[in-house]
Amino acid sequence: MKAFHLVKNGSAKEAFELRDMILTDPKDDEVLIKTESFGLNYADVMARLGLYRECPPLPTVIGYEAVGRVEKIGAAVKNFKVGDRVLAFSRFGGYASHVLTPELAAIPIGDTVLASKALALSVQYSTAWYALEECLNLHPGDHVLIHAAAGGVGTALIQMAKRRGCVIAGTASSHKLNYLKTQGVDLPIDYRNTDFEKVLEEAGWKKKLDAVFDPVGGISVRKGINLLNSGGKIVVYGGSSMSASKSPFHKFKVAAGFGIWSPIILMMRSISIIGLNMLRIAEDKPALLQHCMKEVFRLYQDGVFDPEIGREYSSNQLSEAHEFLESRQSIGKIVVHWENV
Repeated sequence: MKAFHLVKNGSAKEAFELRDMILTDPKDDEVLIKTESFGLNYADVMARLGLYRECPPLPTVIGYEAVGRVEKIGAAVKNFKVGDRVLAFSRFGGYASHVLTPELAAIPIGDTVLASKALALSVQYSTAWYALEECLNLHPGDHVLIHAAAGGVGTALIQMAKRRGCVIAGTASSHKLNYLKTQGVDLPIDYRNTDFEKVLEEAGWKKKLDAVFDPVGGISVRKGINLLNSGGKIVVYGGSSMSASKSPFHKFKVAAGFGIWSPIILMMRSISIIGLNMLRIAEDKPALLQHCMKEVFRLYQDGVFDPEIGREYSSNQLSEAHEFLESRQSIGKIVVHWENV
């Protein structure tokens, strides 16, 4: 088998090497998948830059999702057979021609589903589903703020919040605001040129937010908490603001920006802060991960969800795909298709 190894931190052009690896058999509860395509997530960029604490020591194979066909099954696997086409969540190792993953981290998708659409449903839509459907209980008319709303998770959150009948504000850079409008965002906000907290206050949303979804971190979290209504919740599922610089001072500044929140303050205001790391859910509650994947795939098949595909690349363009994702110009899901393997 072949895999793209992350061998050094820094530039995408120098960070990856395509290497041969020994193909190992699946454990009793695992399936071995011959990969046709894999997806990129911003955590991959953070790992490449040396800013992602979860990343294994280098050299390593990163990547969280793959589409392909089952090539071998473990002795205890009951729900898959060789030849099944599946969508799989992987605990790293996704940038490979073959992926090993537990049975509970995969779902069947059939032969007609586009790999690019399916890949968006693994990490990004499942993260959004867990954040919005499992952690919260939103109602029609609730006010919701979604940061990085034009990304893969952001797009999923918009579609899920609209399904719940919510009023939605979303942040993105100026050239993505029209995209937010087409997705149904009621109040698109240019985060680069305006302060989203002031925009929301001027629009009459101060202390009216019932939910905030934040993958940015730092001061963004503190501002979001200040805007919460009674009973409001903020779900923090990333720290992309860390990637602006590797300097210790910048990291400290971002960390300090989160603020320190006493349970007494949360109780008195009746608000909640929820931290979300889907790697932990995948590791400790794999059945819950599979439930999320099945639900979003079901609603995709029903036409309720429609993942936006930003760009698709061949495997020999991995560095270009990483550069595009890092540029923050992307909308929706970035996908890589294997060639000549």
